[in-house]
Amino acid sequence: MDITAKIKDQIISAIGNSCAVLEDKKVFKFDEQGYLLPIEIEIPKDKKNGDFSSNIAMKITKLVKKNPRETAQLILDNIDIEDTYIDRCEIAGPGFINFYLKKDWLYDALKLAHKMGADYGKTDMGNGERVVVEFVSANPTGPMHMGNARGGVIGDVLSNILKCAGYDVTKEFYINDAGAQIEKFGYSLEARYIQALRGDDAVEFSPDWYQGDDIKEHAKNYIEKYGDSLLEKDGEERRKALVDYALPINIENLKKGLLDYKISYDVWFPESTLHKDGEVKETMDALKKSGLTYEKDGALWLKATDFGCEKDEVLIRQNGIPTYFAVDIAYHRNKFAIRKFDRAINVWGADHHGHVARMKGAMNAIGLDGDKLEIVIMQLVRLMRNGEIARMSKRTGKMITLSDLIEEIGVDAARFFFNLRHSESHLDFDLDLAVAQNSENPVFYVQYAHARIASIINSLKEDGISFDENADLTVLTEPEEEELTAKIAMLPNEICICAENSDPSRITRYVLDLASLFHSFYNAPKCRVKNEDKNLTLARLYLITAVKTVIKNVLDILGIDAPEKM
Repeated sequence: MDITAKIKDQIISAIGNSCAVLEDKKVFKFDEQGYLLPIEIEIPKDKKNGDFSSNIAMKITKLVKKNPRETAQLILDNIDIEDTYIDRCEIAGPGFINFYLKKDWLYDALKLAHKMGADYGKTDMGNGERVVVEFVSANPTGPMHMGNARGGVIGDVLSNILKCAGYDVTKEFYINDAGAQIEKFGYSLEARYIQALRGDDAVEFSPDWYQGDDIKEHAKNYIEKYGDSLLEKDGEERRKALVDYALPINIENLKKGLLDYKISYDVWFPESTLHKDGEVKETMDALKKSGLTYEKDGALWLKATDFGCEKDEVLIRQNGIPTYFAVDIAYHRNKFAIRKFDRAINVWGADHHGHVARMKGAMNAIGLDGDKLEIVIMQLVRLMRNGEIARMSKRTGKMITLSDLIEEIGVDAARFFFNLRHSESHLDFDLDLAVAQNSENPVFYVQYAHARIASIINSLKEDGISFDENADLTVLTEPEEEELTAKIAMLPNEICICAENSDPSRITRYVLDLASLFHSFYNAPKCRVKNEDKNLTLARLYLITAVKTVIKNVLDILGIDAPEKM
C-alpha cells in the first residue's frame, strides 16, 4: 500500500468530480472523453505551498474560457473533500491549486511502515511483468574495469527496485565467449605459451593482442599442469585448447569478483549458444525477409539509415562471419521471441550510445517492438585520490581493478558512491571521502543514522521502555517530526518513480535525505526521544523505529549493510 498514491488518487478523483459537476452546470463541455487526463499532481518543494499541488486549472483554462485563477476557483467551489486526507485547498500564483492534508496521513504512514516492516515500500505497480536486466557483461578475456563496477551497481540496484515495484525480474550476464575477442584471446595465449617454453624471441607478440599479465599467468599455469604437449599441435588446435583452459577460469573469476561485490545473476547467457542453436542464422533470415538488408562487396548489410542512423551496418562479413551487431540482434531476439520477456533493460557504457537506434530499428525489422528494449546509458567514472585522478592501485601499483577498489574502500562505499549520481552524469569518485569515518562521507552518514537509532532503542529497553504499537502518534507535532514522517511516507512513491524512470540513483539520494532529516530531529533539543512525557517518548520511539525500518529497507535495495553498531 502507498499512502501517497492513495492521496493522489483522492485529489485526482476530487478534481475530476468537480469538473464533472461544472460540466453538468454547463460551465464548459469536454470536447472528448478523458480530456482532463492525466491530472498532474506534484509535491511542492516549499511546504508553504501545501503538501500536494496541481496545475489543472492552467491546463483547462481555454476550455473553461476564464483565466487560470478563476478556473481554479470554479473547481474549488464545487470540490468535495469529505472522507479524504485533504484538509483544505488554496489557490496560489497564476492558478495552482494547493492541497493541505490532515495530520492523519502522517500517522497512517507510520502505522503502515510498522505493519509492513521489511516489505514497506513494495508495490504491485509492475503487475508481474517479466523484465530481463542485462548489465556488466564484461569481456571475459580480462579483469573488470571501473565502467563495469559502476554498471554493476546500477544494474543490480535497478533490478532490486523493479522487484520491489512488483516486476518479475531476471538478472542476466551475457558472456561474450565467441567472436573476434575470443580469437584474439587465443592468439595472445598461444604466443605467451610458446614464449614461456622457448623464450620471448621465439614468436612475435602483436601489439593488438591482450597485453595483461593475466595472459602470461594462464600460459604458465597451463604449462605447469600439462607441460609442452601443445607445441606439436597445429595452431588452431593449440589455441582452442588454451582458450578452453583459460576462459572458464576467467568466467569463474568474474563470478567470484561480482559476488564479492554483492552481485549475483539469475542467468549467465553464453553468446556461443546463439551460434550452436542456429539463432544467428534464423535472425539473419528474418532480417532478409524484412527487405531491410542488401548485399554489397560480398557482405550482408542492414539499412540502418532507415532507422535514423548515420550509416548502414554490416551484418555478415565477406568471410561469412557475422559481426558483433548481428549476434547482438540474435541475442535480443532470443530475449523477446524465444524467452518471451515483456521488457528488456540493458545497462551500456556511453560508447554504446550510437548503438541504441540501430538495435531498436533491427528489433522492429524482425517483427518485435523496439520500444520494449530500454537502454540505460552510463557515463564515465574518474577515481580521485588526494584531489588528483587515481590511476594506480595502492596495493599493486597497476591499473585499478574492481577487486583493488573493494580492498581499498570496501563494498558498501563502492556501491553507494557508484549509485549516488544519475547514470548519465559523469562521476568523480572521491576515494579519500569514501573511507572517511565522519558525516562528510554519505554512506557513513546513512549507516550511522541506522546504528544511532539502534543504540537509542537499546538504551530505552534498558530503562524499561519498549515499542508500543498503540502509542498515541497525535503528539508528534514538531516540524522535525512531521518532515521525518512525510519522508517515510514517500518511500513507496520513490520506488515507483525509480522504476518508471529506470533511475536507481534516486533511491540513494532519498535515503541520504532521510538520514539528514533524522540527524536534524536527533540534534533538536525539543525532540529528545526520552523525556518526562511518557506518551511523547513512546510516540517518538514509534517514529524512530519506522525510520530505522525504512533505512534498512533502502540499504537492502542498495546491497549495503545496515549496522546496529558503529
